[in-house]
Amino acid sequence: MVLDPQARGTSPGSEALLPGGKWPYLIKSFQPHPSPFLLTFLFDSLSYRIPFKIGQPKKQIVPKTVERDFEREYGKLQQLEEQTKRLQKDMKKSTDADLAMSKSAVKISLDLLSNPLCEQDQDFLNMVTALDTAMKRMDAFNQEKVNQIQKTVIEPLKKFGSVFPSLNMAVKRREQALQDYRRLQAKVEKYEEKEKTGPVLAKLHQAREELRPVRDDFEAKNKQLLDEMPRFYNSRLDYFQPSFESLIRAQVVYYSEMHKIFGDLTQQLAQPGRPDEQRERENEARLSELRALSIVADD
Repeated sequence: MVLDPQARGTSPGSEALLPGGKWPYLIKSFQPHPSPFLLTFLFDSLSYRIPFKIGQPKKQIVPKTVERDFEREYGKLQQLEEQTKRLQKDMKKSTDADLAMSKSAVKISLDLLSNPLCEQDQDFLNMVTALDTAMKRMDAFNQEKVNQIQKTVIEPLKKFGSVFPSLNMAVKRREQALQDYRRLQAKVEKYEEKEKTGPVLAKLHQAREELRPVRDDFEAKNKQLLDEMPRFYNSRLDYFQPSFESLIRAQVVYYSEMHKIFGDLTQQLAQPGRPDEQRERENEARLSELRALSIVADD
């Protein structure tokens, strides 16, 4: 074997040609017909670094029907988790919007009360005062409704959603147990296929002993989840029914009070209700009078 004299030096990146940076110019040093000893040594130095890997077991350790049942039940719970999160978020947005509406109505009535028109027109002042009283009553009942919904609907939704992280963790532990089960089952099968020598039988016995507790652990976790996931899913009706009944009652009470409040406000108005068309004509007539003033006339 003849080595390239330049192979004794080093060059950037040459260490990456072989693992560990050993003999970086070994491949370059081959002659057109390299020594068989050198080829054997090269492949030995590469292959000893490849770890032994256990494949998947040939035996079907979990029946397909069981796996389908598990995926179906867990899929229903994943959908339930997503729906619970979305419902909680929508309820929070709804109550926030309700509060913002009533607070804005109170703010508008207060702004009208501070308008100079109220000082000049007693009828207008009486009407705005009645409006302000109605808006404050509405805001009080609205706050009561939101507090009821927060207590009986949003909080139960939040508590129900807090259970899912523990459920998902139990599923992950089951999956890890299944992977360990498959790995050790493949290891047992590997030794069962080998020639029954003394060392092989000893390793087979050890592998079976390692497999037994792992198999029992997986089967226990799998059975528990298959038993309890349907029970958890079916319990949602009994859990949420009181919350939704409370939501409906809170809305009924609120809108019943709103009917009374605005009925009282209607009776306090000085003028009877006028059609929208008549109000529009009157407003247009007044606007025309304003436009006729010289200070707003077009040049």
